[in-house]
Parts: sequence; C-alpha cells; structure tokens
Amino acid sequence: MTDEFHITREHNAELDALLGNPFKVLDKGFIRLIDYMGSDSAIVQAARVSYGKGTKRLNEDRGLIRYLMRHRHTTPFEMCEIKFHVKLPIFVARQWVRHRTANINEYSARYSVLDNEFYVPEPAQLGVQHQHKKQARGAQLETQKHDEIISVIEKNNEDSYKNYEWMIDEMGLAREVARTSLPVNIYTQWYWKINLHNLLHFISLRKDPHAQYEIRVYADILADIVQKWVPLTYEAFSDYVLGGAKLSANGLALVKARLRGDTAQEAMIKEKISAGELRELEQLLDLENE
Repeated sequence: MTDEFHITREHNAELDALLGNPFKVLDKGFIRLIDYMGSDSAIVQAARVSYGKGTKRLNEDRGLIRYLMRHRHTTPFEMCEIKFHVKLPIFVARQWVRHRTANINEYSARYSVLDNEFYVPEPAQLGVQHQHKKQARGAQLETQKHDEIISVIEKNNEDSYKNYEWMIDEMGLAREVARTSLPVNIYTQWYWKINLHNLLHFISLRKDPHAQYEIRVYADILADIVQKWVPLTYEAFSDYVLGGAKLSANGLALVKARLRGDTAQEAMIKEKISAGELRELEQLLDLENE
C-alpha cells in the first residue's frame, strides 16, 4: 500500500451563496447555514482508503456512494460535517435533541432574558387528537373554533411573558427561576453541528410524513441544503432510505409467497405477522387492491 494522498477541500458554490442567509421556518423561526466541510468526493476518498485498489468495479464515484448507502457502510459519510444556526420553539427543540450525536450550544435563559417571541400555529395545523395515534393530530378542527383557540394561545403568551418580566424586573427573581413560568412554544436558538451520516438519520425520521409538522418543516429545509451540498449522496439516500422500505424476515417471505402465487404459504406466514405490521405491509405494497 502506497501513501497516496490528495487534498479534497472543496468549495460548493451553491452552499457558499447560502452562508449566513436565513431560511424562514414556521412563523418566527429560521435555519441559517454557518459552515460546512466535505463533499461527495471526501466520502469517496475516505471509502477508498478502506477498499484500496482491489475494488476496481467501484471506481466510479456515484456507484461507490450508492454501494455505501445500500449496504449501510456509514463511516465514510461521517467525514462530512455541517453547522447551522437554528431558531425554533422549545417544544420542537426537545424533539430535536433526541438526536444526540451532534454538537449543540443553546441560548441560555439562565444568563439572558428570552425574547418575547412565541410560536402560534396556523389554522391549518389546529387538528383534533388522532383516534389511534396518541402522539399525533388528526383532522383539522372546525373553522369556527380556530379564532377562539388562537386567541387563547396568544393571550397565554402575552400573560406569561408579562409575568416573566415582572418577576425579573420588579421582584428581582433570578432569570433561571423566572423562566419556569414560560410555555414551551417560546422560541430558543442554538448552533448545531453534525456529521452527514447523523444528519441523514435525522432527516429520515423528521422528514417522514408521520413526524410532527413543526419539526418536519425544519427537516424539509435541511434536506434541500443537503441535496445541494452532496448531490450524489442525497440521490442515493432518496432511493434507498426515503423512497425505500424495510421488511422483516416474515414480511419478505410473505412477498415472495405472493409473487409465487403460493396462497397456502402466504396464509401460514400471515399468522406469524402482527396485525399492525400486516396492515402496513399491505398498504406499502398495495396488496389488498390486487
């Protein structure tokens, strides 16, 4: 093995044009690209250190990246990093930090006074509680209820912030205690740095139609930026992750039996699959309409 080396530090003209420019999200939030490192070429370079010269069939960059994505060889994607400045409601931030493999430095309400900025949902986002999914909203509420609900939210925002200011300015209460009176729809800000592998995982979960709307709109913008940053990687990610599907062993066996027309084997396999998984599989493959 020779000590071959070359610099892959590249500038992406599309991303350079985005640096520092905020993308508006929700009513008062934003995402601002701060910095990035790496490219599709950096991923390929890192992968070829592992593969060496013995893999001539993977020499084409696009093919290699698709191979890595398809076979879940994730380490080369960690060679790319990106940093954002994000403004978001606290309840969205609490979902966001479930993705722990990142670096975060958040605005501190212990040291500073939070701005009087609260997220107020649009009428289209005022849904009823979903009947089956405890964590989700269902159909939109009746139009006549919209104004009343938004009025209550805005009044609560106004009252809570007045109390917050009163406790700090008039009563001399420490900021770290006064903040306990604020609702979770108040906005916070942070710097967020993450490698590409973990960012793609974030996008795969938070861009999903089942994700909460208020975090999904952030994921949509992040996905657009990633597509400009590493287009070959994003193409593979779209094909194998966003547009792909995972099957259990029984699920795969069911598909094979269905393709063979083996109804007896299909019936036996169905007995091993839970009702929920079977319903999802039939929806995915549209088996019930064949």
